[in-house]
Amino acid sequence: MAGKQGRAKTGGRRKGTPNKANAAREEEIRASGITPLDYLLTVLRDADKPEQVRIDAAKAAAPYVHPKLASVEVKGDPDQPIEQRVTVIDEKAVAATVKRIESEY
Repeated sequence: MAGKQGRAKTGGRRKGTPNKANAAREEEIRASGITPLDYLLTVLRDADKPEQVRIDAAKAAAPYVHPKLASVEVKGDPDQPIEQRVTVIDEKAVAATVKRIESEY
């Protein structure tokens, strides 16, 4: 981004660098032992907990482990429309092929 006189901006905190308040808060949480994400993962992995509790813990922890995918709008050229192809699978043929391969081994 250009500065006042058309020069590139210099100085300041680099992108992604936490400010002092955030860094101090995160360090305090880490020093306390278990983070909220660690707790959710512990609940998720506890086979003795009811399944619904484990599912709720997984839903709560997911955004911190797996980023959401961005939606993308597909735009095409009117002169060259997007071609859509559909493959139909014959399930009986696939089952027969699998059975033949399994019998060979």
